[in-house]
Amino acid sequence: MTQQPDILCIGSVLWDVIGRAPSHMRVGSDVPGRITRLPGGVAMNIAMTLRRFGMRPALLSNVGRDAEGDALIAAAQGMGLVCDHLYRSDDLPTDVYMAIEGANGLIAAIADAHSLEAAGDKILRPLANGALAMPAAPWAGPVALDGNLTAELLREIATSALFGKADLRVAPASPGKAERLLALLGHPSATLYVNLEEAGLLCQTTFASSAAAAAGLIARGARRVLVTDGSNSASEATGTDIITQTPPAVMVTRVTGAGDTFMAAHIASEAQGMARDAALARACQAAATYVSGEIP
Repeated sequence: MTQQPDILCIGSVLWDVIGRAPSHMRVGSDVPGRITRLPGGVAMNIAMTLRRFGMRPALLSNVGRDAEGDALIAAAQGMGLVCDHLYRSDDLPTDVYMAIEGANGLIAAIADAHSLEAAGDKILRPLANGALAMPAAPWAGPVALDGNLTAELLREIATSALFGKADLRVAPASPGKAERLLALLGHPSATLYVNLEEAGLLCQTTFASSAAAAAGLIARGARRVLVTDGSNSASEATGTDIITQTPPAVMVTRVTGAGDTFMAAHIASEAQGMARDAALARACQAAATYVSGEIP
Protein backbone atom coordinates (compact mmCIF):
# COMPACT_ATOMS: atom_id res chain seq x y z
CA MET A 1 0.00 0.00 0.00
CA THR A 2 1.36 3.44 -0.92
CA GLN A 3 2.11 5.64 2.06
CA GLN A 4 0.60 9.13 2.08
CA PRO A 5 3.43 11.65 2.51
CA ASP A 6 3.19 14.91 4.45
CA ILE A 7 5.92 16.68 2.43
CA LEU A 8 7.36 16.34 -1.06
CA CYS A 9 11.11 16.53 -1.76
CA ILE A 10 11.70 17.39 -5.42
CA GLY A 11 15.16 17.39 -6.96
CA SER A 12 18.34 15.35 -6.90
CA VAL A 13 18.35 11.80 -5.56
CA LEU A 14 21.71 10.18 -6.23
CA TRP A 15 24.79 8.57 -4.75
CA ASP A 16 27.26 10.77 -2.84
CA VAL A 17 30.86 9.67 -3.26
CA ILE A 18 32.83 11.63 -0.66
CA GLY A 19 36.56 11.52 -0.03
CA ARG A 20 37.55 12.94 3.38
CA ALA A 21 41.04 13.55 4.71
CA PRO A 22 41.98 14.65 8.26
CA SER A 23 44.66 17.03 6.97
CA HIS A 24 44.49 20.43 5.31
CA MET A 25 44.42 20.15 1.53
CA ARG A 26 45.11 22.34 -1.47
CA VAL A 27 44.91 21.91 -5.24
CA GLY A 28 47.05 18.91 -6.20
CA SER A 29 47.14 17.36 -2.71
CA ASP A 30 47.48 13.56 -2.58
CA VAL A 31 46.80 12.41 0.98
CA PRO A 32 45.41 9.38 2.83
CA GLY A 33 41.77 9.46 3.89
CA ARG A 34 38.45 7.66 3.64
CA ILE A 35 36.10 7.34 0.66
CA THR A 36 32.43 6.60 1.27
CA ARG A 37 29.35 6.09 -0.90
CA LEU A 38 26.09 7.18 0.68
CA PRO A 39 22.57 8.12 -0.50
CA GLY A 40 22.67 11.83 -1.30
CA GLY A 41 21.50 14.69 -3.43
CA VAL A 42 19.77 17.77 -2.04
CA ALA A 43 16.26 16.31 -2.14
CA MET A 44 17.46 13.05 -0.59
CA ASN A 45 19.49 14.79 2.13
CA ILE A 46 16.51 16.93 3.07
CA ALA A 47 14.20 13.91 3.07
CA MET A 48 16.53 11.89 5.32
CA THR A 49 16.67 14.67 7.89
CA LEU A 50 12.91 15.25 7.73
CA ARG A 51 12.42 11.56 8.47
CA ARG A 52 14.68 11.81 11.53
CA PHE A 53 12.43 14.62 12.74
CA GLY A 54 9.33 12.45 12.38
CA MET A 55 7.96 13.60 9.02
CA ARG A 56 7.00 11.31 6.10
CA PRO A 57 8.68 12.67 2.94
CA ALA A 58 8.07 11.46 -0.61
CA LEU A 59 10.78 11.75 -3.24
CA LEU A 60 10.08 13.14 -6.72
CA SER A 61 13.13 12.67 -8.92
CA ASN A 62 14.72 10.51 -11.58
CA VAL A 63 16.44 7.25 -10.63
CA GLY A 64 17.82 4.99 -13.35
CA ARG A 65 16.76 1.40 -13.92
CA ASP A 66 20.27 0.22 -13.16
CA ALA A 67 21.95 -1.58 -10.28
CA GLU A 68 22.90 1.74 -8.68
CA GLY A 69 19.29 2.91 -8.87
CA ASP A 70 17.92 -0.30 -7.37
CA ALA A 71 20.39 -0.06 -4.48
CA LEU A 72 19.61 3.62 -3.94
CA ILE A 73 15.86 3.03 -3.75
CA ALA A 74 16.35 0.09 -1.40
CA ALA A 75 18.44 2.31 0.89
CA ALA A 76 15.84 5.09 0.80
CA GLN A 77 12.97 2.73 1.55
CA GLY A 78 14.99 1.26 4.40
CA MET A 79 15.05 4.74 5.95
CA GLY A 80 11.27 5.10 5.63
CA LEU A 81 11.22 7.45 2.63
CA VAL A 82 8.31 7.18 0.19
CA CYS A 83 9.75 6.16 -3.19
CA ASP A 84 6.54 5.12 -4.99
CA HIS A 85 6.46 8.27 -7.13
CA LEU A 86 10.02 8.31 -8.46
CA TYR A 87 10.42 8.47 -12.23
CA ARG A 88 12.56 5.55 -13.35
CA SER A 89 14.11 5.95 -16.75
CA ASP A 90 15.24 3.04 -18.91
CA ASP A 91 17.93 5.06 -20.66
CA LEU A 92 19.04 7.62 -18.05
CA PRO A 93 21.57 6.37 -15.47
CA THR A 94 21.39 7.13 -11.78
CA ASP A 95 23.10 10.43 -11.01
CA VAL A 96 26.17 10.81 -8.78
CA TYR A 97 27.90 13.55 -6.76
CA MET A 98 31.61 13.45 -5.98
CA ALA A 99 33.40 15.65 -3.45
CA ILE A 100 36.76 15.99 -1.73
CA GLU A 101 36.87 17.39 1.80
CA GLY A 102 39.86 18.21 3.96
CA ALA A 103 40.30 19.57 7.46
CA ASN A 104 39.98 23.03 5.87
CA GLY A 105 36.55 22.27 4.36
CA LEU A 106 35.30 21.43 0.89
CA ILE A 107 38.16 21.31 -1.61
CA ALA A 108 36.23 20.48 -4.79
CA ALA A 109 33.02 18.83 -5.93
CA ILE A 110 31.30 17.73 -9.13
CA ALA A 111 27.56 17.12 -9.32
CA ASP A 112 26.54 14.90 -12.23
CA ALA A 113 22.78 15.54 -12.29
CA HIS A 114 22.42 15.22 -16.05
CA SER A 115 19.76 12.50 -15.80
CA LEU A 116 17.59 14.64 -13.54
CA GLU A 117 17.91 17.54 -15.96
CA ALA A 118 17.09 15.31 -18.94
CA ALA A 119 14.02 13.84 -17.22
CA GLY A 120 12.57 17.35 -16.93
CA ASP A 121 8.90 17.63 -15.98
CA LYS A 122 8.41 13.85 -16.10
CA ILE A 123 9.30 13.81 -12.40
CA LEU A 124 6.24 16.00 -11.71
CA ARG A 125 3.69 13.61 -13.23
CA PRO A 126 2.39 12.40 -9.82
CA LEU A 127 1.22 15.97 -9.16
CA ALA A 128 -0.97 15.95 -12.26
CA ASN A 129 -2.19 12.37 -12.71
CA GLY A 130 -3.90 11.92 -9.36
CA ALA A 131 -1.19 9.85 -7.69
CA LEU A 132 -0.44 12.74 -5.28
CA ALA A 133 -2.57 15.56 -6.65
CA MET A 134 -4.22 16.83 -9.83
CA PRO A 135 -4.90 20.20 -11.44
CA ALA A 136 -8.38 20.40 -9.90
CA ALA A 137 -6.99 19.52 -6.46
CA PRO A 138 -3.33 20.67 -6.29
CA TRP A 139 -0.89 19.65 -3.57
CA ALA A 140 -1.51 21.93 -0.60
CA GLY A 141 1.31 20.91 1.72
CA PRO A 142 5.01 21.76 2.01
CA VAL A 143 7.42 21.12 -0.87
CA ALA A 144 11.20 21.08 -0.58
CA LEU A 145 12.53 22.05 -3.99
CA ASP A 146 16.17 22.07 -5.04
CA GLY A 147 18.06 24.00 -7.70
CA ASN A 148 19.39 20.92 -9.47
CA LEU A 149 16.29 21.21 -11.63
CA THR A 150 16.81 23.12 -14.85
CA ALA A 151 16.12 26.84 -14.97
CA GLU A 152 13.37 26.11 -17.50
CA LEU A 153 11.61 23.68 -15.16
CA LEU A 154 11.94 26.05 -12.20
CA ARG A 155 10.34 28.82 -14.30
CA GLU A 156 7.52 26.41 -15.15
CA ILE A 157 7.01 25.55 -11.47
CA ALA A 158 6.93 29.26 -10.57
CA THR A 159 3.79 29.77 -12.66
CA SER A 160 2.23 26.30 -12.55
CA ALA A 161 -1.21 25.81 -11.02
CA LEU A 162 0.06 22.46 -9.71
CA PHE A 163 2.03 24.44 -7.10
CA GLY A 164 -0.56 27.18 -6.56
CA LYS A 165 -1.39 26.02 -3.03
CA ALA A 166 1.99 24.59 -2.04
CA ASP A 167 4.29 25.92 0.68
CA LEU A 168 7.49 26.07 -1.38
CA ARG A 169 10.82 25.74 0.45
CA VAL A 170 13.64 26.28 -2.03
CA ALA A 171 17.40 25.61 -1.95
CA PRO A 172 19.86 26.39 -4.77
CA ALA A 173 21.84 23.10 -4.43
CA SER A 174 25.18 24.93 -4.92
CA PRO A 175 26.53 28.42 -5.59
CA GLY A 176 26.99 27.47 -9.23
CA LYS A 177 23.23 26.96 -9.57
CA ALA A 178 22.03 29.79 -7.34
CA GLU A 179 20.95 32.05 -10.19
CA ARG A 180 18.44 29.40 -11.31
CA LEU A 181 16.30 30.48 -8.37
CA LEU A 182 15.69 33.95 -9.80
CA ALA A 183 12.44 32.63 -11.31
CA LEU A 184 11.16 31.86 -7.80
CA LEU A 185 12.49 34.97 -6.06
CA GLY A 186 9.15 36.77 -6.06
CA HIS A 187 6.92 33.71 -5.70
CA PRO A 188 4.17 34.48 -3.14
CA SER A 189 4.62 31.24 -1.19
CA ALA A 190 8.36 30.58 -1.57
CA THR A 191 10.88 30.54 1.27
CA LEU A 192 14.51 30.56 0.06
CA TYR A 193 17.32 28.82 1.98
CA VAL A 194 20.74 30.07 0.83
CA ASN A 195 24.23 30.64 2.15
CA LEU A 196 26.05 33.96 2.10
CA GLU A 197 27.73 33.33 -1.26
CA GLU A 198 24.49 32.23 -2.91
CA ALA A 199 22.68 35.29 -1.59
CA GLY A 200 25.37 37.49 -3.13
CA LEU A 201 25.01 35.77 -6.49
CA LEU A 202 21.24 36.25 -6.47
CA CYS A 203 21.67 39.95 -5.66
CA GLN A 204 24.80 40.41 -7.81
CA THR A 205 26.79 41.83 -4.91
CA THR A 206 28.66 40.71 -1.78
CA PHE A 207 27.40 40.80 1.77
CA ALA A 208 29.31 41.07 5.04
CA SER A 209 26.77 39.14 7.14
CA SER A 210 23.77 36.85 6.93
CA ALA A 211 21.51 39.66 8.19
CA ALA A 212 22.65 42.01 5.45
CA ALA A 213 22.18 39.28 2.85
CA ALA A 214 18.69 38.48 4.12
CA ALA A 215 17.73 42.16 3.94
CA GLY A 216 19.17 42.36 0.42
CA LEU A 217 17.10 39.41 -0.79
CA ILE A 218 13.92 40.85 0.69
CA ALA A 219 14.65 44.14 -1.06
CA ARG A 220 15.16 42.18 -4.29
CA GLY A 221 11.61 40.78 -4.02
CA ALA A 222 11.85 37.62 -1.93
CA ARG A 223 8.90 36.94 0.37
CA ARG A 224 10.92 35.12 3.02
CA VAL A 225 14.54 33.96 3.24
CA LEU A 226 16.94 32.13 5.51
CA VAL A 227 20.64 32.86 5.04
CA THR A 228 23.49 30.94 6.66
CA ASP A 229 27.09 32.07 7.05
CA GLY A 230 28.86 28.96 8.32
CA SER A 231 29.67 29.16 12.01
CA ASN A 232 29.24 32.94 12.08
CA SER A 233 25.47 33.43 11.95
CA ALA A 234 22.13 32.48 10.45
CA SER A 235 19.32 34.92 9.72
CA GLU A 236 15.66 34.66 8.82
CA ALA A 237 13.89 37.60 7.20
CA THR A 238 10.39 38.44 6.11
CA GLY A 239 9.09 41.70 4.73
CA THR A 240 8.82 43.13 8.24
CA ASP A 241 11.80 42.01 10.31
CA ILE A 242 15.01 39.97 10.59
CA ILE A 243 16.11 37.59 13.34
CA THR A 244 19.74 36.46 13.63
CA GLN A 245 21.38 33.76 15.73
CA THR A 246 24.87 32.34 16.19
CA PRO A 247 25.20 28.57 15.64
CA PRO A 248 26.79 26.43 18.39
CA ALA A 249 30.58 26.14 18.16
CA VAL A 250 31.66 22.60 17.17
CA MET A 251 34.63 20.81 15.65
CA VAL A 252 33.90 20.52 11.92
CA THR A 253 34.45 17.02 10.50
CA ARG A 254 32.35 17.31 7.32
CA VAL A 255 30.49 19.95 5.34
CA THR A 256 28.64 18.23 2.46
CA GLY A 257 24.94 18.16 3.37
CA ALA A 258 25.07 20.70 6.20
CA GLY A 259 22.84 23.23 4.44
CA ASP A 260 20.33 20.52 3.58
CA THR A 261 20.23 19.46 7.22
CA PHE A 262 19.66 23.06 8.33
CA MET A 263 16.79 23.47 5.87
CA ALA A 264 15.10 20.19 6.77
CA ALA A 265 15.35 20.82 10.50
CA HIS A 266 13.81 24.26 10.06
CA ILE A 267 10.94 22.91 7.94
CA ALA A 268 10.22 20.13 10.44
CA SER A 269 10.35 22.54 13.37
CA GLU A 270 7.80 24.85 11.77
CA ALA A 271 5.60 21.90 10.80
CA GLN A 272 5.59 20.95 14.49
CA GLY A 273 4.40 24.44 15.44
CA MET A 274 7.61 25.95 16.80
CA ALA A 275 7.95 29.74 16.88
CA ARG A 276 10.41 31.52 14.57
CA ASP A 277 13.22 31.92 17.12
CA ALA A 278 12.92 28.33 18.29
CA ALA A 279 12.77 26.93 14.76
CA LEU A 280 15.89 28.86 13.73
CA ALA A 281 17.76 27.74 16.85
CA ARG A 282 16.83 24.11 16.27
CA ALA A 283 17.98 24.31 12.65
CA CYS A 284 21.34 25.80 13.72
CA GLN A 285 21.76 23.07 16.32
CA ALA A 286 20.92 20.32 13.82
CA ALA A 287 23.44 21.65 11.28
CA ALA A 288 26.13 21.96 13.97
CA THR A 289 25.49 18.42 15.16
CA TYR A 290 25.72 17.20 11.58
CA VAL A 291 29.03 18.88 10.73
CA SER A 292 30.51 17.63 14.02
CA GLY A 293 29.94 14.07 12.79
CA GLU A 294 27.59 13.09 15.61
CA ILE A 295 24.83 12.14 13.14
CA PRO A 296 25.86 8.99 11.18
